[in-house]
Amino acid sequence: MEALVLFGKGLFIGLAIAAPIGPMGALCIQRTLARGFWAGVAGGLGTALADLTFATGAAVGFAVFKDLVERIAVPLGLIGGAFLMGLAWNGWPRGQGGGGAGEPAAARAPEARSLWRTTLVTYGLTITNPPSILLFAAIFAGLGLAQTGSGLAIVALVAGVFLGSIGWWAFLSGLVAALHHRLPPAFALWTARVSSLTMAGFGLWAFASIF
Repeated sequence: MEALVLFGKGLFIGLAIAAPIGPMGALCIQRTLARGFWAGVAGGLGTALADLTFATGAAVGFAVFKDLVERIAVPLGLIGGAFLMGLAWNGWPRGQGGGGAGEPAAARAPEARSLWRTTLVTYGLTITNPPSILLFAAIFAGLGLAQTGSGLAIVALVAGVFLGSIGWWAFLSGLVAALHHRLPPAFALWTARVSSLTMAGFGLWAFASIF
């Protein structure tokens, strides 16, 4: 019974943390528009795996986990900020071929190797974000989940977090993919621009919060 309750709480936590549209949400939408549904899901899987890592660390060794993160917050912030700035630069549309001047090319189905690379890049980007790591620690502490008891309870909690997170990314990718052809041609172009500016803004914020 305890494991089932913790699974439900983990599901809600994973969904609540994933749902706000920040740099990862903007990146997911951009990838789905440019490369299709599975590209968006692949990026979401990277974020969900990072959430699983955070949740496991916070549930298994709450005090040690929180102390370690606070000690390495500066290098993590630098790496995460650089990641975001790099993605912003690479993601800015530069008028590749397409239906008209300045329009992005039509989405093409990505290869499996490209999907795995997307997952790894997104995992690396999410895992180097100290605020996200500390957010899990704070939520677990606030809900009294820092010490969950049995191993089964811990597994149920972190599994719920993972499924809640990946469920949101699959829903968002599916929604964007379904609406893609109903949107004006310029929508993908402006989404790419807004996504790049959003990531650049969060990258600058990561640097500013350190210094």
